[in-house]
Amino acid sequence: MSGLRWKPHVTVAAIVEEAGRYLLVEEETVDGLRLNNPAGHLDEGESPLQAVVRETLEETARALQPSHLLGIYLSRMRAPERCEDLTFLRFAFVGTVGEPLPGRRLDTGIVRTLWLRPDEIRARSDRLRSPLVLQCLADHLAGRRFPLDLILTHASVTDADRGPAPGGESGR
Repeated sequence: MSGLRWKPHVTVAAIVEEAGRYLLVEEETVDGLRLNNPAGHLDEGESPLQAVVRETLEETARALQPSHLLGIYLSRMRAPERCEDLTFLRFAFVGTVGEPLPGRRLDTGIVRTLWLRPDEIRARSDRLRSPLVLQCLADHLAGRRFPLDLILTHASVTDADRGPAPGGESGR
């Protein structure tokens, strides 16, 4: 045992469907151009809900209105050639977006946004950044939906002046 504490990467993703098409982003990765849900990492001091709204805006230039939690997913990505073995904990949210905001640019690395039908996404499975793109698609099509209040973000996370809650996690 190395003595290092294992920590998964906490990410969020937006599952947005409109008229039978799903909003995806095409992004530059170390493996070339890949397709993904609008997604990214949870930042310090924000809730998963705040993170998915921020990430969707950054990657699509569109404001997300979350309506449901689709699911919480744990996945592992191994890339031995890069000495990577990463675990991701993904909170996937269902929501709607408006039109792109005027003057808003896509985040660095995002080439474009696309609206694709489920069959078009499946046909591009070799270009997906993560197997969770297809899993979230399948779960959305199956009607999975959970209330947003299933996730509680304690005020100590978003209010830096409060500090940790009494009896809360010690960080060990």
